[in-house]
Amino acid sequence: MIEGIASLYRLKEQPRQGWLLRGVAGPESVADHSWGTALLCTVYAEQAGVDRSRAVEIALVHDLAEAITGDVPTRVATMNDDRVVAEKRRSELGAMTTLTGELDRATRLHITALWHEYEERATAEGLFVRDMNLIDMLLQAYVYEADRRYDQDDSSHFDDYAGMDEFFATSVARLSTPIGRTLYDEIARVYAALPTVAARGGFCV
Repeated sequence: MIEGIASLYRLKEQPRQGWLLRGVAGPESVADHSWGTALLCTVYAEQAGVDRSRAVEIALVHDLAEAITGDVPTRVATMNDDRVVAEKRRSELGAMTTLTGELDRATRLHITALWHEYEERATAEGLFVRDMNLIDMLLQAYVYEADRRYDQDDSSHFDDYAGMDEFFATSVARLSTPIGRTLYDEIARVYAALPTVAARGGFCV
């Protein structure tokens, strides 16, 4: 059992690849992101009308597969490519089977059920967590932009988008809850007001 839990801890060592592509210095790990998503679930679950405890549990395990697969960032060019989506799903399903294989049966079934609830968007909690997952990314993009944590002149991996704009572009159409869309609008407003963003004429998605 301890060995099985220890394998899940690899998530702490997996950097978020989108930030690396953007050239962010010392970016967050996937586990950092999962914590941020869980925190947002704690703050906004009541407003969203969902079960807080269930949402937090889903948030904590929603990216566990990346302990094996690593983080695969969503890019505008491939976000609607069914083959890319299907391959990611297949890879992560296999990873979850491996990662939970050394856990006791009850724990394995519980974690797997939470993960499927997120992936299949089958419940209000699953949909809510998916939106908080995106909102966490946008908040982190705002923080990195505000702190100028990347080379402002290097756009080698983001030819069509300035700054952190692509992270907003990959998120806006995927939001599915009223609270998600409200938070998107609030973050986009403060992001657009940042000096670096305003200096380039704002942003559009």
